[in-house]
Amino acid sequence: MPKMQLPGFIKIMKVFFDPEFYRQYKKLNVRIQHKIDQHLRIFRKNPIDPKLNNHLLHEPYQDYRSIDITVDYRAHYKELNMRVEVIAYFVLLGTHDELYKKPLTD
Repeated sequence: MPKMQLPGFIKIMKVFFDPEFYRQYKKLNVRIQHKIDQHLRIFRKNPIDPKLNNHLLHEPYQDYRSIDITVDYRAHYKELNMRVEVIAYFVLLGTHDELYKKPLTD
């Protein structure tokens, strides 16, 4: 049976972080950490703020979304829809090259 959304009913967004996300965050310089903090504050207020360039990803990150942190840094998360809330579970953090590196072919 499909879920019905009541008129005027708004789901609440909660943000959680994978331990690996924290490990990646701690390795970054303070300037990038401040940018991440700033963009996550924006995300909490408005996940679709144009500054974030929030978008759905394709394979190998199918079912994940990405937000821009800087021109080069991205944060990947998975949206988990619960009954009355949506959880944004951030799992990966890194530069575009680090996250989208293609395997080398022989």
